[in-house]
Amino acid sequence: MLRFRLLTMLLLAPAALRAQTALPPLPDSAGWGVHVLTLARDAQGAVWAGTYGHGIFVHQPGAAGWEQIRSDTTATSLSWDFVHAIAFGPRGQVWAGTVGNGWGLSVDGGRTWRTWTLRELGPEWQYVAPAGIVTRGDTTWIATADGIQMTTDDGAHWLALVDSAGPASKGPADSAVRILPSEYVRRITLAQRGILVATLRGAVLVQFSTLGPSAQSRGYGAFPPLNRLTLGATRWRGSPCGIRPLADSTPCFTRASRNADPPADLKTAWFQRPIDLGDNSYIDQTYRYGSTMGGNFQPHQGVEFNNPDGTRVVAIGGGTVVYAGPAEAGAQTVAIRHDPTISADGRQFRLFSVYYHNSSLAARVGQQVQPGQLIARVGNTGRATNDHLHLEVHAAPSEDVDMVVDSLQRFPPFTTNPELWIAPLPGMGVIAGQVFDSAGQAIPQARIYGLSKPEPPETPFSFAETYGEKNHPHPLYGEHFAVGDVPPGTYVLGVQIGAAHVFRRVVVEEGKLSWVVFRP
Repeated sequence: MLRFRLLTMLLLAPAALRAQTALPPLPDSAGWGVHVLTLARDAQGAVWAGTYGHGIFVHQPGAAGWEQIRSDTTATSLSWDFVHAIAFGPRGQVWAGTVGNGWGLSVDGGRTWRTWTLRELGPEWQYVAPAGIVTRGDTTWIATADGIQMTTDDGAHWLALVDSAGPASKGPADSAVRILPSEYVRRITLAQRGILVATLRGAVLVQFSTLGPSAQSRGYGAFPPLNRLTLGATRWRGSPCGIRPLADSTPCFTRASRNADPPADLKTAWFQRPIDLGDNSYIDQTYRYGSTMGGNFQPHQGVEFNNPDGTRVVAIGGGTVVYAGPAEAGAQTVAIRHDPTISADGRQFRLFSVYYHNSSLAARVGQQVQPGQLIARVGNTGRATNDHLHLEVHAAPSEDVDMVVDSLQRFPPFTTNPELWIAPLPGMGVIAGQVFDSAGQAIPQARIYGLSKPEPPETPFSFAETYGEKNHPHPLYGEHFAVGDVPPGTYVLGVQIGAAHVFRRVVVEEGKLSWVVFRP
């Protein structure tokens, strides 16, 4: 019976839809592949691919190539080129959700967009979950790291679904219903009588009736796989290097001219996570230390932990609280001077950790704190576009707190990469290294490709970046980049030096650091 139904559906489908069984390669001028985050197909059979930094590509049935939709400076363009959610309405509507800049609606095939970003959303709602837009009839649900926005009239009005704490702002919604176990939504899919929602604190089935929405606890098993599409007899997947058949598991790069150093013990993995493992203790992979997110932002001075309002922030190590209050742009901030010191090249360094954007502080200046002790709660104070903790680790040549926390200083002089100080997650390793040009000089903001990191999918990893002039290496390593929480395995990493692509083979082991140097 099932086979008969599938055959009937195929025979009754539009001819264009049946004919779309293969896909040409995506345009790739740099030679590293286009990172595809989501795949979707509209009612006319066109394939839509949301990407990391390249906007949306659309392939019409029978076309030789792809059309590209990108953001620009106009008010009616796509809001952001990092797209990992695409869905379609019954009258040709196209919805697109982004990594960090809200969502948009097009009613003319993607030529123009109405967007909901910072102006409409405030300092929340901007991180759409992967594949986090679903539609049924005239109803659209947008799942984000701050709850769900629901509309039945293409965004003229919204209803917010949130947790018991409620959002700091309702964004575009007229009202909010406190129905989710956590506002941090990771997956969403249609169910027979509503929507199935996976959050940081479990999954619920949200049903809708004339009495309003209601929810009951559910398991996670009903969620479809991310980033998949079936055309004819072939199943396709988006990958860091393009769209590939699902059966093709070959890494993006396979040949390397040289091996990296074997994994070794970490020199200073002295500290723990500032977020409990039961919360979202993953580091945001889009904006790591030294990153510019592909040239879109200033070089980052720390790492981010995206979590809901009020999540516990704990001390990464023992020490003395030397600052507690508003800092740069008014961010509620805690700074701790830690007990260990480090010596390198005849100099001694004091270690500080600094915690920004909190909603409230639990620490006071002069207080002695222990590893894991509550010091603050996650928020979005200061220059923040979502609820998160920004963590910095400073290796300073003095105890001058003003050199570590300064309300007017956006680029503190002694920041280092926290991923070389906090222990990697259980089962994971670390990669660090250097990238030199033909003259032996470090190359700033070079992109290192080939690393695969599936978690967390809501902030996807695409490439590492070497540090810019505002970033600083670890005193004992002198690295140009470092990435923690890497799954064990063998990787072929590549970087462009001049006109050449240079590759190295890197082995990663649990709890170890793998050192790699790229030269032309």
